[in-house]
Amino acid sequence: MIPVQNLAETRTPDGSKFSLHEHDGEYFLKLNGLQLMSTTWTLSERLLADYAFPKDSKKGKRAKFRVLIGGMGLGYSLQRVLELAGPNADVVVAELLPEVIQWNRDFLMDVNGKLMDDPRVTIFEGDVYECIRKAAEKRARPFDAMLLDTDNGPSSLVQPQNGQMYGTSGLTAIHQSLTPGGRVAFWAATREQGLEKPLSKEGFSTEWYSVKTHEKAKQAIHRIYVGERSETPVTNPNPPRKKKKNRRR
Repeated sequence: MIPVQNLAETRTPDGSKFSLHEHDGEYFLKLNGLQLMSTTWTLSERLLADYAFPKDSKKGKRAKFRVLIGGMGLGYSLQRVLELAGPNADVVVAELLPEVIQWNRDFLMDVNGKLMDDPRVTIFEGDVYECIRKAAEKRARPFDAMLLDTDNGPSSLVQPQNGQMYGTSGLTAIHQSLTPGGRVAFWAATREQGLEKPLSKEGFSTEWYSVKTHEKAKQAIHRIYVGERSETPVTNPNPPRKKKKNRRR
């Protein structure tokens, strides 16, 4: 029997154990012993890129795509983004844990680690929300597509601070950090009833997809939620009425 090798481990900001394992040529990332992703199950990570890309991207209407990926992981979303975006892409990968970046160089170069050296790719070591906020505040160029695979969903956060992305201020910042027609895609382990309505409330047109863990899976248990920023500004059909001032007699 081939043993499982514990290749490396680190601690997340909240103290959880994050580890990389190898078994029979396949690699696995685990959080506190629970598997988050692996080289054997990559379908949903690749579909996250497919659903995040603006609908006009495959029609050649945009000469250059600026894309933000939340989390390097094992690099399968990055791989698919580079396939879709073309030679003039500008892809930012935000990875909170510097160890994960190093693991991709030390252990995963033959998986997708080499893609970090692609001239179209910039690795940002830090919280993806910093990249979102900079673009929202116009301190950086906006994004055409955004892939957020940082949690199992807003009801199952990998890190507590990620909750800020799913609240009103976070979704507003995401909306403001996208170009008109730009799309954000959230990966979720299961159905998240509390995500679609908040996206709509912040001005996104929304849709969601059921996705399988891998091609041969019988059930599609995961979800990808997508919000698209309107091409034109949305005006409020019911603007607030001005309060009449009380006149003194």
